[in-house]
Amino acid sequence: MNGWRPIEVLLVEDDQGDILLTKEAFDLNKVRNRLNVVNDGEQAMAFLRREGEYVDAPRPDLILLDLNLPRMSGKEVLGEVKADEVLRTIPVVVLTTSEAEEDILHSYRLHANAYVTKPVDFEQFIRVVRQIDDFFVTVVKLPAQGQRL
Repeated sequence: MNGWRPIEVLLVEDDQGDILLTKEAFDLNKVRNRLNVVNDGEQAMAFLRREGEYVDAPRPDLILLDLNLPRMSGKEVLGEVKADEVLRTIPVVVLTTSEAEEDILHSYRLHANAYVTKPVDFEQFIRVVRQIDDFFVTVVKLPAQGQRL
């Protein structure tokens, strides 16, 4: 039996340059994942709750979340995801430019699964995204699609 299935990743990012870099990193890596992108916190919650235009959205296996978002901050998104019985099992990696200790602590207090600072250098950024992808696709065992704990 082949247990392989594509990994659904939700990127919550408002910076178009970072979106392009992340897509490129995923393209350079494996084809087995699918990258879905939303540009603000409200869209992220609509996607996760399958509301409005996102009614047919796949349930993500992994969320890459920027903290600095318009309309609803990444911290607010993280808090809502981890407080929601249906969504809390989805791993959330905070991928942000902030190196502030308070942001790191606050993210972990809200139960982020990892906190990664975006490198400014193009090659480093690509490497970091590929490592996150490799870790969650290859190393970590995720629940079957649609399963709740």
